Amino acid sequence: MLGISDLWTFVLGTIAIVLLPGPNSMYVLAVAARRGVRQGYRGALGVFCGDGVLMLVSAAGMASLLRAVPALFMIVKYAGAAYLGYVGIRMVISAVRSWRERAAGRPETSAAQPEPKAENAFRRAFTISLMNPKAILFFVSFFIQFVDPGYAYPAASFVLLAIIVQLCSALYLSLLIFSGNRLAATFRSRRRLAAAGTSAVGALFVGFGVKLATSSL
Repeated sequence: MLGISDLWTFVLGTIAIVLLPGPNSMYVLAVAARRGVRQGYRGALGVFCGDGVLMLVSAAGMASLLRAVPALFMIVKYAGAAYLGYVGIRMVISAVRSWRERAAGRPETSAAQPEPKAENAFRRAFTISLMNPKAILFFVSFFIQFVDPGYAYPAASFVLLAIIVQLCSALYLSLLIFSGNRLAATFRSRRRLAAAGTSAVGALFVGFGVKLATSSL
């Protein structure tokens, strides 16, 4: 089918990979829990666009370039790790500030209210997606297994595979968004739980950054 071999194996593999927790899905869940469904989908749109760019550059040979130039891979890797750490630390600081405001008896920001205007859910999710060189290598190594090298229009094969990945991602992120929206009601009534949850996600992002920084080709 359009130069794709073993389509259903690809679909099952994609579903398994999408379900693995990662910074993209965790960020979308956190945004939906703190800011609601609309902002959750803005974050999801950033993930779709970021993954789309990664799939495009992978098909264009960026993964081969990263393999051929280890220094370039190191630059992208550490930049991505630093950004994930930055996002995580900001989440933890936000949770600590909320906790202190509560302890001091001052009105605090609800878990479902917008975060500071400086944060744009789409832009942040897009950046998180892009600054992950391991994802570029994954996309090209996974896709290439299912593209028939003898097919006359390999671009059509990559497009169909990309659509399948994005559909699976959209369904999963939608589930996370509505789950996060349900969590928001709990967070509004339980401030300590909201602060603890934000701190946990922030710590998870710092862990993602450390894992990326210590990864290799």
